[in-house]
Amino acid sequence: MLHPIQNASTERLHGLDAVRGFALLLGVALHATLSYLPGAQSWWFVGDDASRVLSGGFFWVHQFRMLTFFLIAGYFGRLLLTRIGLAAFIKDRLRRIVLVLLCAWPLVFTGIVLVVIWIALIKFGGSLPTESPPGPKFTPDDFPLTHLWFLYVLSLFYIAMLSLRAVLQKLDRKQRLNQLSDRCMQAAILPGSALFLALPTAIALYFHSKWMMWFGVPTPDQSLYPNLAALASGGSGFVFGWLLQRQTTLLSALVRFWWLHLLIALASTIFCLNSVGLTPSFEPAPKNLQTLAFAYSYCIGAWSWAFAIIGVACRFLSNYSPVRRTIADASYWVYIVHLPIVMALQVALSLVKWPVWLEYPLALGIGFALMFGSYLLIVRGRWIGTLLNGKRQTLGIGNSITLANSSAVSVAKLNGVRATQ
Repeated sequence: MLHPIQNASTERLHGLDAVRGFALLLGVALHATLSYLPGAQSWWFVGDDASRVLSGGFFWVHQFRMLTFFLIAGYFGRLLLTRIGLAAFIKDRLRRIVLVLLCAWPLVFTGIVLVVIWIALIKFGGSLPTESPPGPKFTPDDFPLTHLWFLYVLSLFYIAMLSLRAVLQKLDRKQRLNQLSDRCMQAAILPGSALFLALPTAIALYFHSKWMMWFGVPTPDQSLYPNLAALASGGSGFVFGWLLQRQTTLLSALVRFWWLHLLIALASTIFCLNSVGLTPSFEPAPKNLQTLAFAYSYCIGAWSWAFAIIGVACRFLSNYSPVRRTIADASYWVYIVHLPIVMALQVALSLVKWPVWLEYPLALGIGFALMFGSYLLIVRGRWIGTLLNGKRQTLGIGNSITLANSSAVSVAKLNGVRATQ
């Protein structure tokens, strides 16, 4: 029997589907912890009983989640371009990334505002305060992208990659740079490569103005100008995934050494948590060797977690599963709509004063039930589902599945055809 990676030319890589859905759904779990982090009442809109366990979970997930997501996005993005061509690819990205952002943001932002008004009414006995903190200016340098910032940044990555691709096609007609990038990827996929891949983001973090170490890579959700550290982290992951798709068989290295990447990832996270503790800190990091060591270790861990998770998924989740298929397809919708729902549940649960070990699972359970239920009832098989996931096509294997989407949809099947970068 062929290994699922070796047979990638004729079979789907269901493991990568699982990773994509996993990264998005982890974002829901991450945001659900915010009200339980120590000191949350001073910086989040509602605070509940603090949990050091959830605080550690937030730190761990935030370390690798978006790097992993952008790596998978780059992989599936190039695969889609290879399959449907440049013109269709641009049209697809405009519809399923840019249009989704433009349509979803007003609704999501309105939902967030309504939840904030609700908690304000509770705190002030049923009436709104006469004075409230100043809101965003909605200027390029003060724009609340909310959690949908990933769509905005992803759009920037597509523009940059397609522009670079067009330039290279003119300057490198013999594809020597493509051959060089392939050789570099063969080295970059091996154990120990995280030591080099971590450098750009680690340097960007160290020199980031007023960098808060505990929160890792600063989330670019408050401006249309993404910070350099976020661009370095997400951009390096996106480019890595894009180039990895040129040589799909390289995934076998991640499958083979997943356990080694996992050990490195665990050591990194333990070192970082030992350095900063389990209590969030907003203090700017000093510019010294300890800060540099933390930034470097943090980024090594991010890459190692990404490699370990992808390796595990391709090793143990390479078979077709209708449940995982549905979860992966639903994850895009779930992530887009989740934040107002999670915030509303945090407000409601803050009123009952139950133990954290009961409240947090209850919030996730109710939240996922609402979000997956709405996907099955009003999204799947309808125009919203087509907008998010594209048209469903019945292939030769008899399964109705979706063509690839870099942020929310996966590939119908890998064809193994190499194309110009």
